[in-house]
Amino acid sequence: MLGEWWNNDLIMDGTPESMLMPELGRREEEEAVVEKNTYSAFRGTQLEERLREMGVEEVIVTGVMTNLCCETTAREAFVRGFRVFFSTDATATSSEDLHQATLKNMGYGFAYLVDSKTLLHAFFS
Repeated sequence: MLGEWWNNDLIMDGTPESMLMPELGRREEEEAVVEKNTYSAFRGTQLEERLREMGVEEVIVTGVMTNLCCETTAREAFVRGFRVFFSTDATATSSEDLHQATLKNMGYGFAYLVDSKTLLHAFFS
């Protein structure tokens, strides 16, 4: 189905576009990567099971595209019983209107809206 919407704009596994940015500082031996093939990070990935095994009750959503992958993942996390924190400035999409529309949707009953400075403070305080 994604091919019907995105044609040649799909990001394929193994391409440079699919790689994590080195600036993220991922510790490969400690941090798993969820490989997905649709908008949701939960569908067909075992993410929920992994989080439950780790005792995780809250998730933070960042990434691209705000109105597609980020919003779908946040909604699915919420309906699965996770407390969701949705980044207002560490998500992005193709237009400001779409970005703002998603933030309105998320803040209306799915997620707590937080900026990256607040998130960083929460981790290191």
